[in-house]
Amino acid sequence: MPDKKIIGLVGQIACGKGAIAKYAKKNYDASTYKFSSIIRDVLDRLHIEKSRENLSKLSTLLRTNFGEDTFAKVMAKDVSEDNHNLVIVDGIRRMKDIEYLNKLPNFKLVRIVVDPKIRYDRLLSRNENKGDDHKTYEEFLADQNKEADAEVPEVMQHADIEIDNNGSWEEFNEKIKKLLD
Repeated sequence: MPDKKIIGLVGQIACGKGAIAKYAKKNYDASTYKFSSIIRDVLDRLHIEKSRENLSKLSTLLRTNFGEDTFAKVMAKDVSEDNHNLVIVDGIRRMKDIEYLNKLPNFKLVRIVVDPKIRYDRLLSRNENKGDDHKTYEEFLADQNKEADAEVPEVMQHADIEIDNNGSWEEFNEKIKKLLD
């Protein structure tokens, strides 16, 4: 599909990656993929709680035993076989994650930047992972330095486009619309 656009999203915890994916799906009929969905599916199947700690443990276990690029290969294959004109890949965290995606035609990496205090407030309100709503600010900051998110700042340096999400929801939606148009 020659006109297919593939947008990869990278940013620190609670920066708005998921919001971009939801907006694209709702308003542009985009297909969306999330790196952590692979791990969440396995945790669901095993009836194990989807906490940030368990997601990280399983990710490390799988990458250690099957290769650092395990998720990257799966994601690139899924995305390349997708027939939608717009595909959003949410949750890119490692350099290996973009190794295969960068080889796909029309792939663009977008970094989302947000002040840590704003991200912390958003994390508490959304409570995506069990226990997030009880985190202290110090625990939140420590999470972004753990193995699962340690490479995010490096990956962000390789982005083609930057979106600042420090403003209002309306301002962010305008930036998303401009990106997707």
